[in-house]
Amino acid sequence: MRPITRLAIWVHVGMLLFVAGACLSVAMAQAIPRDAHRHQLTLKREAQHVWGLNAPIATFAAQVHQESRWRESARSPVGAVGLAQFMPATSTWISGLYASLGERAPTNPTWALRALVTYDKWLSDRIKAANDCERMAFTLSAYNGGLGWVYKRQKISPTPGVCLDRTCNLNPGVAQASQAENQHYPVVILRKFEPLYASWGTRSCA
Repeated sequence: MRPITRLAIWVHVGMLLFVAGACLSVAMAQAIPRDAHRHQLTLKREAQHVWGLNAPIATFAAQVHQESRWRESARSPVGAVGLAQFMPATSTWISGLYASLGERAPTNPTWALRALVTYDKWLSDRIKAANDCERMAFTLSAYNGGLGWVYKRQKISPTPGVCLDRTCNLNPGVAQASQAENQHYPVVILRKFEPLYASWGTRSCA
């Protein structure tokens, strides 16, 4: 009877692990807004067009998740609109800089995703960092608060190539509320939301 009892126990344990894994997968899938899946292929296409085949698509998806929760009609109290939450001045500037964007249309999902990955690339190309993960963290910080803040932080930092838990925690002379928001922005995207989109493509901080 003992071998049968042990087998039964292992089968039971195996079933419990399977159910737990399935529940975890469902929970993670539910954490991704339903609207996100409608834009998945568009994001992949636009990201690879700008960044190449190894574009960090999971990172960009996590960024859109943080910005708008994938709501095309999202509008912030300060006037940012669309999936990528572009301010009017920024959307006008980026559309004038890149002919591929055409006339600015921040509420158009394709335009918004194209502009987001294009702006991220523009920022990334102007940032020095210790590795790709930290460069993306600085890039996200710049997207949220401006490239000038990144440069000021790096200038006063003993570890200028490291953003997460280091340089991006330094206040370059802005309001405390702005510092708290900007410090939180790359962390929540890279550590909380990026893993949710791992199945979509490359991660910056895997």
